[in-house]
Formats: sequence, structure tokens, C-alpha cells
Amino acid sequence: MTPSRTSTPPTKSGIVVADGQRLIPASLRPDGSTRKEIRVRPGYLPPEDVEVYKNSRAEAWKNRGSGGVPGAMPVVNHDAAKLEAARTKNAKKKERKRAKKEGGDTEEDRVKQEANETASPAASSKNVADTSPEEKEKLAKAIRKKIRQANDLKTRKEGGESLLPEQLAKVIKLSELMRQLNALGYSE
Repeated sequence: MTPSRTSTPPTKSGIVVADGQRLIPASLRPDGSTRKEIRVRPGYLPPEDVEVYKNSRAEAWKNRGSGGVPGAMPVVNHDAAKLEAARTKNAKKKERKRAKKEGGDTEEDRVKQEANETASPAASSKNVADTSPEEKEKLAKAIRKKIRQANDLKTRKEGGESLLPEQLAKVIKLSELMRQLNALGYSE
């Protein structure tokens, strides 16, 4: 292309309009040779330059629920904690399942485990003197509930029903729960 020509920006296919003519400008190949400029016939429209028809009503129908309430202020949420809380229950389950399959614990599981170790009745029964009567009653109520659930599972097992591994673990912990309740000063 000569410097005296005025041209428009190239289209998707590389065609420019210079001095009223449509052409693909000369270019340099990777091996160093040059491609000569190619004239494009008037009226020819390459497939890359064909505009895709978009039906405005069809686009509006596709996007009908994403706009929110008309006239309402859009909600902008940048808080990472809120985004984490918004993850679906299934996504969390999939993450735990994948981590279990890989043999490692997820960060969420480690946090739960640490919380259970610090707030479990066994850990708190060691410091029974430090807790208030309301806290003791609350712990005792939680332990009684676990004992009740474990007894129900035990009767189901004795009735011949097959239990899940988590349910069997609850039945096995029954004596430990009774010991924790006694350590708090309550009896079943």
C-alpha cells in the first residue's frame, strides 16, 4: 500500500478501503517473503464480515430474569465472606468429597474439627468448674439429644436394619456420651 492512500480501519477479514477500492494490504510472511496486496471485487462480502442477525426480542427473552427488579438499585456485593457464604451446599459437598478422595481435609473440615475440639462436651467437661450453670445445662441438653439419637439408632440396628457408617459411629460413642453427661453432674 502506498503512503499517499487514505484508508479505513481493516474489517475482520483484513479488507481496507483505500481511494475507493477495497483491498487486502500487502503483508510480510513469517519466512520473510512479501504477499502482494489483493484487490477485492466490489460487492463481495467474506463470511467473516457478515453480521450475525440478532433478534432483539429473542435477546430480551434470554435475558429476562437477569435484570432484577425494574427501578430497583442493583446490589453490589464485594465482601469475600458473603461470596463464600453464597456458595451452594452442593458445591461444598463436592469439595469435601474431592478432598476425601484425595486423602486430605478441606480447610472447612479442619476449622470444624478445631471448633469441635474446643467446644465439645468432653473438652468442656475437663473445665466443669469454670462453666456457668446455664452453659452446663446447655451442654447437658446437647449430650442428651445425642444419646437419644444414638439409642434410636441402636434399637434400629438391633431390629435388623442396616446403618450407615456415620450412624454406627454414633452408636459406638454412646458410652462416651454417657460418661460426658456424668462428668457434667447430670444423669440420663
